[in-house]
Amino acid sequence: MTVTIPQSLIKIINHVKEFFPHDEKLQQMFEQCFINTYETTMKKQEDGKTFVVTGDIPAMWLRDSAAQVRPYLLAAEVDEEIADLLEGVIRQQFAFILHDPYANAFNESANGHGYQTDLTEMTPHIWERKYEIDSLCYPVQLAYLFWKSTGRTSHFGETFQNVIETIITVWRTEQDHENLSPYRFERSDCRQSDTLIRDGKGGRVVPTGMTWSAFRPSDDACTYGYLVPANMFAVVILGYAAEICEEVLHHTSLKEECVKLRAEIKRGIEQYARFDHPIYGDIYVYETDGEGRVNLMDDANVPSLLAAPYLGYLPFDDSTYINTRSFLLSRDNPYYYEGKFAKGIGSPHTPDHYIWHIALAIQGMTTTNEAEQQKILAYFKNTDGGTKFMHEGFNASCPEEFTRDWFAWSNTMFSEFVLSLTGKVVKGSPLYYQKMKQN
Repeated sequence: MTVTIPQSLIKIINHVKEFFPHDEKLQQMFEQCFINTYETTMKKQEDGKTFVVTGDIPAMWLRDSAAQVRPYLLAAEVDEEIADLLEGVIRQQFAFILHDPYANAFNESANGHGYQTDLTEMTPHIWERKYEIDSLCYPVQLAYLFWKSTGRTSHFGETFQNVIETIITVWRTEQDHENLSPYRFERSDCRQSDTLIRDGKGGRVVPTGMTWSAFRPSDDACTYGYLVPANMFAVVILGYAAEICEEVLHHTSLKEECVKLRAEIKRGIEQYARFDHPIYGDIYVYETDGEGRVNLMDDANVPSLLAAPYLGYLPFDDSTYINTRSFLLSRDNPYYYEGKFAKGIGSPHTPDHYIWHIALAIQGMTTTNEAEQQKILAYFKNTDGGTKFMHEGFNASCPEEFTRDWFAWSNTMFSEFVLSLTGKVVKGSPLYYQKMKQN
């Protein structure tokens, strides 16, 4: 079935073509990637909600769906139909969170698809129940940016309040995972990274103020339970929630709960997640258990340490971030790869020497160096594997070898990076304020 592309999206495509008038391949890549989510992954439901598949998997991830539609906020500023579609995504995400805040991916209906044999509290609506902090962050981020882009507050009703209260309850519980958490997860006959040790409880942690996560945004199990980039993201969205409580809901007590939890998590990050590296100086660690064990690395999936200013945890020129970035974009990061066609960050989720297009997009959007941005743009153009689409991971020395033909999140991140080069960024986002500062 042919999908009619709205004029508001076509206008954005034409804007990019005009900005890069002599780069036919980039024009084709952007158009194909930018409309991919709209053309292939979004399905309006009878109740007005919008279900968004991740691509080649017929389930809706809370993280992916928010990231997939993010560039369409630019169109939602002027297009009511696009705005309605995005509000439908937000309402669907809220419904899923209230169904089970520990689940990361959901079915379109109660069809029982997905990992129903996992040892955890599954329901027919849940595709997968890997608890990830960012699954609760992304919908709040999207709701906040939707407000800033469109001025709408219709999605900030009783349901939103229930969502924030649910998130706070989960994150407070997981501040003392060892003693308070009801969450368990085990999967049989799988990679070690797809299940949790200690009868599904995960590795031991002690309270730090941070909140525990079972899995990374790659859907791989955490080595140590305090996933620092995800906690950074939690700090940001608790700030968003507090602002909404004050300016829209006029709910003082809920605002104060957000502010208090935000301060506790941030204090935990700053106390337990910094490391004095002998080469790079003061840097952030990827994971810790609160007892001194740390994981020095980064993963391509967002939230990542590389993405910290993109998410809004700290300024783009923060000295500890600059140090951390130098470490991440070096061979001292075990998942940084250099090949014939590109250099960048990959993931233990994909084969060795495979760089992720998502990580390249984040690298491009967190640098203020124009030469680095142009280098990243060239990497994208040379690593599509001849498809004009982005992928999950690709072989840095042979881009024709890649994972996932149809991965909408990656297409979206490429599109957002290209748009940022033209000056088009989502209102209210950290990148928006960074661009204003530069101008």
